[in-house]
Amino acid sequence: MRRGGERRVCLLTGAGGVLGDTFCRGLYTDYDIIAVCRHRTPAAPSQLEWFVDPFEPEMPVPENDSRIFVIKADLAEAGAVERVVDIALARFGQIDLLVNNAAHRGFQPHGIVDGDAALDEFDPHFAVNVGVPLRLSARVAQRSWVHAADANRVRNRNIVNVSSISGSRVYPGGQALYAASKAALNHLTRHIAAEFEEFGIRANAIAPYGFPASVSTEQVVRAIIELDRGEMSGEVFTVGAEAEGGRHAVGADAHRPTSPFR
Repeated sequence: MRRGGERRVCLLTGAGGVLGDTFCRGLYTDYDIIAVCRHRTPAAPSQLEWFVDPFEPEMPVPENDSRIFVIKADLAEAGAVERVVDIALARFGQIDLLVNNAAHRGFQPHGIVDGDAALDEFDPHFAVNVGVPLRLSARVAQRSWVHAADANRVRNRNIVNVSSISGSRVYPGGQALYAASKAALNHLTRHIAAEFEEFGIRANAIAPYGFPASVSTEQVVRAIIELDRGEMSGEVFTVGAEAEGGRHAVGADAHRPTSPFR
């Protein structure tokens, strides 16, 4: 078990998706990453593989020193969140950054009243997009953060929830349930920030305009890192908001200073 190392420990969900894969490939030498994925694993060195130089098989290989730690789990299943948090803390002894990136996304092109399609999608959308970030935030706090206020502030520990611009805008294409779940995640983020401030934990959300079509995935990753390094809390920031005339803060935070993300 590793304790108090120089590198920050990041618990990342949705690690097998586009954003998670980019995060792991770009940052596995900078962070100790616990990469949580349901099926596909990120394309970065992990404990599931071992690298050997065929010309000098006895010599150390740098990739073996910076491997991500993969945990396969369906976080919507009962007990899965608790298992992930317990494994992460047993392996690293701490969590400095929690990135809630796992998401369920199902559109109903013919709208809410098209049979039962939208009604059937309510539970999975809210279970994954709202329930999982809530449960992970609560369990990490209960098991590690709530009695470590001084260490939390020294380590600048925080939560970044990956939301969507759909959480504050109405778009066509049957996005009602997805958008509603992201709107709920935005407001949940503000409540987490308010409650967790007592023991030194920050919480923010990012709301990309859509990646990689409208915003590069690398830009979204940079936004997460900037939030991790910053001091902001209780806010929801758009990423790639130039299309809206440079307005960066969304929803209830629209009156706040603009986000530093570019």
